[in-house]
Amino acid sequence: MDKDKIEIIGDNHISTSVETPLRADAFEKTDEEKIKNIRYHFGKIMEELGLNLNDDSLSGTPYRFAKMYVKELFYGLNPKNKPKLSVFENKYGYKKMLVEQNITIDSSCEHHFLPITGHAHIAYVPKDKVIGLSKINRLVDYYAHRPQVQERLSLQVLKELQEALGTDDVIVMVSAKHLCVSSRGIKDKNSFTTTIEYGGCFENEKNRQDFFKIIGNDAVI
Repeated sequence: MDKDKIEIIGDNHISTSVETPLRADAFEKTDEEKIKNIRYHFGKIMEELGLNLNDDSLSGTPYRFAKMYVKELFYGLNPKNKPKLSVFENKYGYKKMLVEQNITIDSSCEHHFLPITGHAHIAYVPKDKVIGLSKINRLVDYYAHRPQVQERLSLQVLKELQEALGTDDVIVMVSAKHLCVSSRGIKDKNSFTTTIEYGGCFENEKNRQDFFKIIGNDAVI
């Protein structure tokens, strides 16, 4: 792929699928093997930049970097880390909108591996099932902790909740800042991106407006 096309794809945040693009052998290596290999290769990157890895301050950086990538920033790539979505019978008969807002987004752009930070606001209307509130936060955190495109993140969370709850009546809104916009390229420090995905009763404009009103005064970036 030529350099101009590579830049166009990155600047336009093009995504190819709702699923994160993973190789078939993505999890054949252990975390420890991945950390070892990333440590080696990142050390080489630092050397190419002219850094002295014998310096006390830099000598441990390749390991710290590798461990951070595998265990922290991108832990959401591995299905074994996926949170179990505990759902319960809707014994209260609650049938109105339930909103979980200002859920922290701490993700990374898959085109530049730079941070995406912001918040998600999620609502659903229960039918036969309700979900533990913390599970919504954990699900967002799981899908955020992988190289991402914001549109895909919104869809992944939406589809997962719809399946777990047995209803299409779910709406997901994500507002976030992208450091690939603020720290490179146009270097716009103030802009943020908002994506909205929904189904079921939220296809109705009034229901969407009710959701927007609820999050309107408290939603933060």
